[in-house]
Amino acid sequence: MTGDLSNQQLLARFHCQIRLRGREDEPTPGIVQDTDGLVVRRYPARPGTSYCMVECPRGLGDDPDLAISRQVDFFTGRKERVEWKTYSYDEPADLTDRLRSAGFVAEEPETLLLGEVDALVHDVDLPPGVRVRAVSSDSDLARIDELMRTIWGPDRGDGSLTRELRANPGALDVVVVEESAHGPVLCAGWLRYSTGTEFASMWGGSTLPEWRGKGLYRAAVTHRARLARERGYRLVRLDTSPDSRPILVRLGLRAVATTTPYVLDARDALVPSGC
Repeated sequence: MTGDLSNQQLLARFHCQIRLRGREDEPTPGIVQDTDGLVVRRYPARPGTSYCMVECPRGLGDDPDLAISRQVDFFTGRKERVEWKTYSYDEPADLTDRLRSAGFVAEEPETLLLGEVDALVHDVDLPPGVRVRAVSSDSDLARIDELMRTIWGPDRGDGSLTRELRANPGALDVVVVEESAHGPVLCAGWLRYSTGTEFASMWGGSTLPEWRGKGLYRAAVTHRARLARERGYRLVRLDTSPDSRPILVRLGLRAVATTTPYVLDARDALVPSGC
């Protein structure tokens, strides 16, 4: 039973099944997933059409600074914003210092929670008239984009969720909490399935400020957990903020590491022209 696993054993499964494996089995048209040495990269074939992310689950070898500078040059040349996703156990031990020296800026750290899907399935009382459901229509996904822009600013809600769902609908479930199918989305989250592994990964969970503390986030979590259980997934992974973490820990998930995004924004960079 997974309930008998220690934190270290859960982390080892996550590292092996998710980080080392990557998502090569879940291709998305227009998205490049490659490696540059030991660096794993994800970026759009056409610059500016989706997010960029890199990480180094196997470390950075004998010359970490060279590996980092190659990513700086690559994404600066493309004039893109890239996130280097770091975990607290990554090698080298001074990775974050090296990233800062290369121009990356740390954003707020999150806590990696792992545990059993069953722990998240429970009854939630929602306010009168509020419901939770899975969605896939263009109009519903556009409403989620509007929610993301409202909460996080104009850089979010760029249609990438719609493109991902259209490209590989079986790898993704999207859930909203709402009062009406025509009004604003109150809370939204999505669930990615890593085929061939034990893990489903929960993302999103953004809630309008005036609706927080009313059970909407918990309802979105438990609805996604039921969907994951129906597909036979046993374990769940979430990167959590201080707001959501206490809710999930009380349900039985365990904090096993921290993850901090380091961002290099080269969208306005001047790229020297050739001589």
